[in-house]
Amino acid sequence: MQIETTALDGVVILTPRRFGDERGFFSETWNARAMAEAGLALDFVQDNHAWTRDAGTVRGLHYQAPPSAQDKLVRVVRGRIMDVAVDVRKGSPTYGQWTGVELSAGTGRQLLVPRGFLHGYATLTPDCDVVYKCTDYYAPRTEGAVRFDDPDLGIDWGIGPGAAILSDKDAAAGRFADLDSPFRYGETA
Repeated sequence: MQIETTALDGVVILTPRRFGDERGFFSETWNARAMAEAGLALDFVQDNHAWTRDAGTVRGLHYQAPPSAQDKLVRVVRGRIMDVAVDVRKGSPTYGQWTGVELSAGTGRQLLVPRGFLHGYATLTPDCDVVYKCTDYYAPRTEGAVRFDDPDLGIDWGIGPGAAILSDKDAAAGRFADLDSPFRYGETA
C-alpha cells in the first residue's frame, strides 16, 4: 500500500495495490496489521455506504465531537468525488486550512480523515457510491457541521459556483467563524 502525506498532519492518502488480469482486479483495501506497522493503528467499528444520484451534491462539512469523535477512511467504489478535510484542532499550526483529494473507483485512492477535522465531499459524477470506515459509532447528539461554501475556508470543491445540491441540514450549517471547536491539537481522544 502506498501512503502519501498531505499538508495537514494526520490526513493521509492511501493507495492500495491492485492485482489485475483480463477478469478485473483484486485489492486489499485495509489490513490492520500492515497499517499498524506504518503507524496507522485504527480500530474501525462501523462501515458506511452513501449512494448519491446527482453530480454536484455536497455532503458536509461534518464532525462528531468527543467522546464520539471519529477517524474515517473514505473510498469510492463507483464514480468520482472531491474529498475534503479541514483542520479544526485548536492550537494547530494548520487550523482552518483544508486539503482536497479526488477519489475515484478508477484509482482506488482512499483518504484517511482523523478526528479533529471537518469532513465533506462533492460528487463530480452522477451515481457515486462512497464507502467509509469509522472508529466510533454514529452519535447524532455529538454531530456538528460548518457551511461547505464558507468564505473563510475558500474550499475549491471542483463544481461550478451555485451548483451545489445540499440536504436541508447542510444548507442550515453554521459559519466557520462561529465554530467553537471541541478538538485540541495534540489530543488523540
